[in-house]
Amino acid sequence: MNHYLGLLIEATVAVLLIITIAYCYMLDRRLRRLRSDEILLKATIGELITATEIAERAIAGLKLLVRECDQNLGDRLRAAERFSVDIEQQIAAGASVLQRISQIAAAGRPAQPAAPPVPPVPTSNTQSTLAAAQAFVERARSRSGDLAA
Repeated sequence: MNHYLGLLIEATVAVLLIITIAYCYMLDRRLRRLRSDEILLKATIGELITATEIAERAIAGLKLLVRECDQNLGDRLRAAERFSVDIEQQIAAGASVLQRISQIAAAGRPAQPAAPPVPPVPTSNTQSTLAAAQAFVERARSRSGDLAA
């Protein structure tokens, strides 16, 4: 009986060793898969870091471009405002010259029925000023045509 007890203990230890070896084999296979996944994950992380760096450089370039465009657009807007003011002043001066010329032409003509008075030209509205100047030119042309006939 003593002999059977020793044999039973030895058989139990042998079975436990076989189970341990099988478990170690399965654990080894899982660890190998985990290591291969780790390599793939490291490669993916490396690509992600590279893509992030490229995106950061592109964003920095776009920010610089936006600042330059904003500054350039601001400069152009200021120049356009200056030109607009200059044009308004020149149109007002032209209207004044046309009015003086028409007064001189009217003074040099023989008495005719009085033409309707010319309304003052507002200087704030560029289009109305231009229309008034063109009306003055047309009147002066028609008057000079009347004088030639």
